[in-house]
Amino acid sequence: METIAGVHRNHFGEIISFVTSGGRIISYRKALMEAENGLIQGVQTIHDTDGNMSLMPEPDQSFDQYPNLF
Repeated sequence: METIAGVHRNHFGEIISFVTSGGRIISYRKALMEAENGLIQGVQTIHDTDGNMSLMPEPDQSFDQYPNLF
């Protein structure tokens, strides 16, 4: 099972895509779908108060710890 190895951020600092341990570059939306389907390990999906789904790394971690890969 793949894990997140790095992130791509836009000029606002928002994550727009991920690099997986398998070397794939996937969009944030695709990462959400794959996490929901159990295809990516180490992240979970959460729903905010407005019902929007987002990704969170495992407890006690942050996406800030991942390298910003281009």
